[in-house]
Amino acid sequence: MENKVQDNRRPGQGRGQGRDGRRGGQDNRVRRTFGPGEGQQQYDYEVLDVARVVRVVKGGRRFSFRASVVVGDRAGLVGLGMGKSRDVQNAIEKAYGNGAKNMQKVLLQGKTIVHEVRAKFNGSEVMLKPARPGTGVIAGGTVRLMADLSGIHDLVSKRLGSANKVNTARATLQAMSNLQNTPARIHRRETAKEADAK
Repeated sequence: MENKVQDNRRPGQGRGQGRDGRRGGQDNRVRRTFGPGEGQQQYDYEVLDVARVVRVVKGGRRFSFRASVVVGDRAGLVGLGMGKSRDVQNAIEKAYGNGAKNMQKVLLQGKTIVHEVRAKFNGSEVMLKPARPGTGVIAGGTVRLMADLSGIHDLVSKRLGSANKVNTARATLQAMSNLQNTPARIHRRETAKEADAK
């Protein structure tokens, strides 16, 4: 049985210097190299959530941390990773590795998505709509974060149901994976553009 308790500390806070030489409590956005060796692809990431998990066993209670991390190249690739460890930094690194391994392509048209899309995960539902250049990202924190790391600059979004960050992120990722650039959709978009120009 697992009792999940939210930990309000920022990752690395009060832990001194991290492996990358930064002091704890600073901005989580850094570039890391995925995979061993030099010359590997680098991705940006941001920590979405860190929760403290308590597991009750015969010998007592065991504490660990579960991290959720969004990974992206800001050019059409985005992923969501989860990692668990007794140390916050290790949990984040595991989540980053998991997210980098499972990145998916987001179909873009310029700096927005190609069409309206909706997806649901557990109690969270997300609707994404393309927007004109200069609109910006009109969305809540989780969707805005994923849009930024995937390279979307113009987007209108609406979240329905649960506000759980992880479920919202999974619903957003599912919506992005549902984007399709079929000939029929391309024709409808071009027709709509011509109608707007008249």
